[in-house]
Amino acid sequence: MSRLTKIYTRTGDKGTTRLATGTEVHKTHPRIEAMGDIDELNCLIGVIDAHLSYEDAFSPVLRQIQNDLFDLGGELAMASDEYQAITPAMIDRLEQTLDSYNEALPPLENFILPGGTPSAAQTHLARSICRRAERRLVELAQSETINPQSVAYLNRLSDLLFVIARVFARRNGEEEVLWQPSKQRES
Repeated sequence: MSRLTKIYTRTGDKGTTRLATGTEVHKTHPRIEAMGDIDELNCLIGVIDAHLSYEDAFSPVLRQIQNDLFDLGGELAMASDEYQAITPAMIDRLEQTLDSYNEALPPLENFILPGGTPSAAQTHLARSICRRAERRLVELAQSETINPQSVAYLNRLSDLLFVIARVFARRNGEEEVLWQPSKQRES
């Protein structure tokens, strides 16, 4: 494994960067935008995990997601049909985790506001960033071939983050904050 001995390269000073293949692209290229959103999502998931106790059951789940997101970033950096890191098994794992957490929650009867507790609010923000990353991948897929499993992974991950936010909002006897339409607020 090669090590980075120098962090700066100066290659980005003119607004370009290199993919793992060595191909130079502009920093606003849809592939780089998608990679940036995935990186931002990964950072926020790290923040959420950092606020949990080490024994918290969500920590290993969040760390697995972070590793998956690194795999996805690598897949995008390779820009090759031959390198596909996101697999159907990874999506199945997200679905199983999502179903297990969702079982303990009451059915949704109202829209909920992103908030309730700090960890719930941060997880809702992660869900929103995940949706943006998914949109970027869909945009990229309009002009380049990408692994369709990657879009499905982000789609399922945003659902899982929504459910985790609901669980966080209800921990320690707290409640989710329900949306009140303007007509209800006025009365």
